[in-house]
Amino acid sequence: MQEIVAAQFEVNGRRYAPPARPIVVICIDGCGDEYLSTSIAHGKMPHVARLARDGYRGFVRGALPSFTNVNNAAICTGLPPSGTGIAGNYFLDPETGEEVMMNSSKYLRAPTILAAAANAGRKVAMVTAKEKLRDILSHKMRGIAFSSEKANQAKLETHGIDDVEQLVGAPTPEIYSGDASLYVLRAGVALMAAGRSDFLYLSLTDYMQHKYAPEAPESLEFYAGIDAQIGRMLELGAIVGATADHGMNAKTDADGKPNVIFLESALNKQFGGGFRVICPITDPYVVHHGALGSAVVVHLPHGADPAPVERWLWEQPGVTEVYDRRLAALKLELPADRIGDFFVMSARDVVLGRTPEHHDLSALKAQLRSHGGRYEELVPMVLSAPLKPAYRAKAAGDPRNFDIFDFTCNGIEG
Repeated sequence: MQEIVAAQFEVNGRRYAPPARPIVVICIDGCGDEYLSTSIAHGKMPHVARLARDGYRGFVRGALPSFTNVNNAAICTGLPPSGTGIAGNYFLDPETGEEVMMNSSKYLRAPTILAAAANAGRKVAMVTAKEKLRDILSHKMRGIAFSSEKANQAKLETHGIDDVEQLVGAPTPEIYSGDASLYVLRAGVALMAAGRSDFLYLSLTDYMQHKYAPEAPESLEFYAGIDAQIGRMLELGAIVGATADHGMNAKTDADGKPNVIFLESALNKQFGGGFRVICPITDPYVVHHGALGSAVVVHLPHGADPAPVERWLWEQPGVTEVYDRRLAALKLELPADRIGDFFVMSARDVVLGRTPEHHDLSALKAQLRSHGGRYEELVPMVLSAPLKPAYRAKAAGDPRNFDIFDFTCNGIEG
């Protein structure tokens, strides 16, 4: 192992002092704590079980809406969405009036921890399963950045690497697979072992959690694969911190059918036309969730009175929280200029959509499991070493998943 620079750096109001050891932060996409508990109980995650015993395992609160882009941006900056500007995977751009994917770094309003670490002399690598995250998370970062989804397209001049498949020893995986996530972890191990990176962010995909409940045999084997790669990281001397961007819940009725409120259709029927409901979960991966999640934003017709609309929204079965723009910015830490007139969340087993025509449920390959609301906000945090007293106190309060770099770089003993 080559000598590691133990340089401190500051970004977004926090100082980071990572020790001269490899630092690995993992975002296990879609991982509610029940996945870890179930896999540990079945003997599938011995390394994580040891970390829970000898290091730290607890809960942290993610950012809302509990979607991928929102939380990955928060984790990589140490800021809530009000600071990052990333309020969803998809939004209505107020500057153009167009509905667009929020997967470009032009939407990011804060520098990343990864870029700051690279500027301080660390060998930084950012590997994500989903290509949609690469541009945002590698913004102004000197180092290696690629996705397992398009590993075979990585080029030295644009990704910092051009031999991913050779390095990992496997071809580019199918994105709709557990292998897409395990490939990310294997790539991280290979980069460390080759001395090409000593400060890594590894972000997985939630295809498996969308498809399988925690106790499913497929889930158990998937988490065994995650555990094996974490074990290899520990063997290489890494300090490992792991959390999730969001949890996952079944969104079905008693018969197993999708439990959907098509909110745009309902609003237009109740109040007349002109309402636009935006589903921030929308992304290219329709097999995952059919663009149905437990949080949406509502844009009112021009000149509409918001008061009766808000009352009506609160009265709808399955709707659990309604915030106007001001309260959403204040209480949910959202960027006020990138959300609608109302931010709406649903019950644990309910998803919100636009109209039946906007959602192709035929693409779903299994029972609908999704996320986005309050019931997928609480996620695990696992660290490979015990916490310092000050960080034990912080962990006992209201820690956030976007504190994970702080805990991993600054909070562990030894």
